[in-house]
Amino acid sequence: MASDQSTPPLRELRDENCPGCRIERIKASKTGWPLREIVIIWSLVLCTTLPISSLFPYLYFMVKDFNVAQHEEDIGYYAGYIGSSFMLARSVTSVIWGLIADRYGRKRVLLLGTSAMVVANILFGLSVNFWMAVSMRALLGCLNGLIGTTKAYASEIFREDQQALALSTVSTAWGIGLVIGPALGGFLAQPAEKYPNLFPQDSLFGRFPYLLPSLAISIITLAVTIASLWIPEEMTSRDDPCDAPETADASGGDGDGNRAAAEQSLLRNWPLMSAIIVYCVFSLHDMAYSEIFSLWAVSPRKLGGLGYSTTDVGGVLSVSGLGLLLLQLSLYPYMEKRLGPIIVSRLAGALTIPLLASYPFLSKFEGFTLNLLLNCASLLKNILAVSISTGLSILQNKAVDQHQRGAANGIAMTAMSLFRAIGPAGGGALTN
Repeated sequence: MASDQSTPPLRELRDENCPGCRIERIKASKTGWPLREIVIIWSLVLCTTLPISSLFPYLYFMVKDFNVAQHEEDIGYYAGYIGSSFMLARSVTSVIWGLIADRYGRKRVLLLGTSAMVVANILFGLSVNFWMAVSMRALLGCLNGLIGTTKAYASEIFREDQQALALSTVSTAWGIGLVIGPALGGFLAQPAEKYPNLFPQDSLFGRFPYLLPSLAISIITLAVTIASLWIPEEMTSRDDPCDAPETADASGGDGDGNRAAAEQSLLRNWPLMSAIIVYCVFSLHDMAYSEIFSLWAVSPRKLGGLGYSTTDVGGVLSVSGLGLLLLQLSLYPYMEKRLGPIIVSRLAGALTIPLLASYPFLSKFEGFTLNLLLNCASLLKNILAVSISTGLSILQNKAVDQHQRGAANGIAMTAMSLFRAIGPAGGGALTN
């Protein structure tokens, strides 16, 4: 009896040095707005999104400089292959990164991913021909295990009552990245032509006209990598008994068998798989839109485009970024609480259809009217897209336990990346 009183509970002993349990204690002690957590997730997602989206404004001109297209109308076809190579390669490794994150912790995967992207993104900016560009984009995709791991990490470092805000932060950061990335690419690509006083034609950036945006993004990613050394680890490895399901303590150690059975059932988890299926279809549409929008905007008016420069495209996408940030972080958690993620996603999907149908008519306008309508349409499209992706992410993470979230998000990223790979290739082909 004395020993029972003097011995702390088994769970308490294991919690003492458990990173995941420290996170739980930190979450329990915090109240109010989780600013630190928002900044962490925001920075990590931007590192993923910027390399994906930054090339859209200048991809047309990059392919043109490679002299791989025999006719001008064929440029979109080749641009689609460069855009899709990233997603196709990421689909091969997403599950692997998810399993590694479940096994060794999210933080290690996040640090490896950001470090690899620093190098691979610079190599892409140094591309001198079409096949080198495709290869470097594929390398970027293979080494990028960030977005699925970040989603799992976000759901674990935010309190339970802030889960909508957590995944809204991921989706909003993704949406802002799809705005900031093209803006960076548009303003920084071909600097020797735009800013000859700063970058002479015989300088490094004159010889490699698309290096500067890649270098800028790598510097941002390097800063995030260094800062991420101090982010908290959310869980132990899967071998630690503290990460085992609670039922193992009560049943006398059957946690390993329960976990193996649960992991084998991920593909039979219908709430998870149904959310992933819808997410895949949405991802195909969203990625095709991102590529087609920029190609359409910079294409000559004689081919049905708007005749914009890369700077013009960057300006349009920059304007919608601030509005997306303010509206999504404030509006989505409220809407999700009132309506639920399913209803919000359905409404956003329904509103997207007439919005996209109106785009072809924008080429009938010019000047200020065109810029105003295009900025409004771009902002609304981004808000609707982020609302859909946030709702689906919430459904995915609620469908599995914590120790399965890395693998579940890895499966989602694999399937999504395959569909996103089809998006740029198909979108580029449709522009011909």
